[in-house]
Amino acid sequence: MIKSLNTAATGMVAQQSNMDVIANNIANVNTTGFKKGRAEFEDLVYHNLKDPGEASGLNSVTPTGVQTGLGVRTASVQKDFTSGNAIMTKNPLDLQIEGTGFFQVRTPDGEISYTRDGSFKKDANGRVVDKNGNVLIPEIVIPPNSAALEITPTGEVKSMSELNAEPQNLGQIEIVNFINPAGLKNVGKNLFVPTAASGQPAESRPGTAGMGYLAQGELEASNVNIVDEMINMISAQRAYETNSKVVQTSDQMMQTAVNIK
Repeated sequence: MIKSLNTAATGMVAQQSNMDVIANNIANVNTTGFKKGRAEFEDLVYHNLKDPGEASGLNSVTPTGVQTGLGVRTASVQKDFTSGNAIMTKNPLDLQIEGTGFFQVRTPDGEISYTRDGSFKKDANGRVVDKNGNVLIPEIVIPPNSAALEITPTGEVKSMSELNAEPQNLGQIEIVNFINPAGLKNVGKNLFVPTAASGQPAESRPGTAGMGYLAQGELEASNVNIVDEMINMISAQRAYETNSKVVQTSDQMMQTAVNIK
């Protein structure tokens, strides 16, 4: 009975982790460029009373053995990097990557981080920054007399000081990709940093080397499907309740054994 109590307890802990992931997905349903997560589980070690193939007699072996599982644990939280829907904003500094790739920004401590959130702004010096003031890399500076800004699908940034004026080239936006984006580490504020699992960033112009194109005046919505998350939440709740029933049943069976006279 003790084994079933512990096994059911691991199931309840696993479903708590599952609910935490679902709750984070739902909380970020309106977060620009957010990528939903999915909890993945694995079974624990087994208590082997008899190994499969163990000798059971003269010239005979047991075909299946006797193995009792000891529960479950959370193995990973997989990030889903499928693209979210486009949100039309008409803001010239709002950018969406139509396909694979990440924008590069420099944080105040000098480190380079990566994001799918293309809602950029201008700071006091005209530099293009994200909503937290992290500078877009390569650095783009918009002149004070800029009246119109054009960002091409391949990342060229052009500014015009007045109508019918010759466009001024301000720079080139480069984006990066990773061999394994799911291996990136979330650090909050819509930012990722590379790890040994993600591989090193490969930089390229938008629209080349398998990178997506840029779309000006658009943002990428969160890829969370609220209906799917509600279904997942109900499933997790029922699994948690079922594991709690196993705990109750095991307790009742132990009580019956204790009360035998």
